[in-house]
Amino acid sequence: MRPENKHSLKNDQGFTLLEVLIALLVLSIGLLGLAALQTTGLRSNQMASMRTQATQVTYDITDRMRANPLGTTASDYVVDTATHPTATKDCAAVSCTPAELATYDLEDWKNTLVLLPGGTGEIVETVADPLTHTVTVRWNEARDPSVVGTTCPPAAATDLRCYRLVFSE
Repeated sequence: MRPENKHSLKNDQGFTLLEVLIALLVLSIGLLGLAALQTTGLRSNQMASMRTQATQVTYDITDRMRANPLGTTASDYVVDTATHPTATKDCAAVSCTPAELATYDLEDWKNTLVLLPGGTGEIVETVADPLTHTVTVRWNEARDPSVVGTTCPPAAATDLRCYRLVFSE
């Protein structure tokens, strides 16, 4: 070997280990960023799924109300899910009066709302021309027991998420 090559090898000892350590540091920072991105994406997908479910539940009850116009105009659908009566007939199997059908629809709606974390709902009627109904679905998107507020749209981090639909006949 030539002396200048031998000398240059002596000065380069340990340099490749330093390069490997730097490469590992850069790779680990990149992987941590990727893990954070994955977590954020998963959280966003879960929130979007809850919002989609709330929308579907709201449209379901409004479609049921439109299919039962006599029960709707008789205010049989005005309710808070915590206080409505329990259905005594299975209106999917037997013929029901408009009031019985409304009770059956609300019972089915209440059972669907439990699919949302902390899911609740209410239907408010505004007597005007035309008759207007406001359907509101609330859920605990954060799954935090301290979140109990009912302002819609949510005004603070302590309010439940909500979806509100206003329709008229």
